[in-house]
Parts: sequence; C-alpha cells; structure tokens
Amino acid sequence: MLDHVGLSVADYQKSKAFYEKALAPLGYRFLFEVPKEHTGGISVGGFGAPPKPEFWIDGSGKPSPKLHVAFRARDRAAVDAFYEAALKAGGRDNGAPGLRPHYHEHYYGAFVLDPDGHNIEAVCHAPPEADRRA
Repeated sequence: MLDHVGLSVADYQKSKAFYEKALAPLGYRFLFEVPKEHTGGISVGGFGAPPKPEFWIDGSGKPSPKLHVAFRARDRAAVDAFYEAALKAGGRDNGAPGLRPHYHEHYYGAFVLDPDGHNIEAVCHAPPEADRRA
C-alpha cells in the first residue's frame, strides 16, 4: 500500500547513524541523500533495500508528533538482531522481542525509541517453523 514514509528528526547525523546500525540486521541500508539545493538546505536521506529508499529522515529539527514505524523482518532472529543493534546504537527499550498474540498468533515484534522518541519496531508475522526452514 505505501511506497515510502518519512519523519523529521532533531539531529540528522545522529539519527542517520542510529538508523544505519539499527536497520542493518533487517537488510536495509542508507541509499540516498537529496542534494540540499533541492531541500531548502535541510538534510534529507533515505534508507531501504536497493534499489530505492522506502524510509526517509529529514533534519528539519521538528520531530513532532512522535510516530510509530514498523519494519518487516524476514524472521524472528532478525527482530532480535534489530533490537540489539538499535539499543547499541543509542535507542531506548520500548518492548523487548517477543510474541504479541493480542495482534495475532504469530506476531513477533520488538520496539525501541529512536533518538527523538519515535517508536520504531521490527516485526515478523511468520510462524516459528518458518525460521527453521530459512
């Protein structure tokens, strides 16, 4: 349904470094920075799986309102790795990896708060036996 999503951050370089580390276990990386002459002087960059960015941050310094963004993970191990990488990159715990059966039987997610307090999640919807087949 969605093609891409973006959010504003207070410190572009700090958030860029956070997302580079936190999203790496999910197979996402920093792909593109928009030239400042096209952004009114604001730093804007995008992350994703090649060839195109799907998640954007801008350094407008207006990280409000706080948003929730969930990234799809290929398996539960990737959710766990995202959580650990995000905490090491400066994220704050907002829900350790685990099942969230109130969403559905196989919903396995982890939540961290990014440097601006946005709720960032990695989620796997596959049953655990899918991990063993991978």
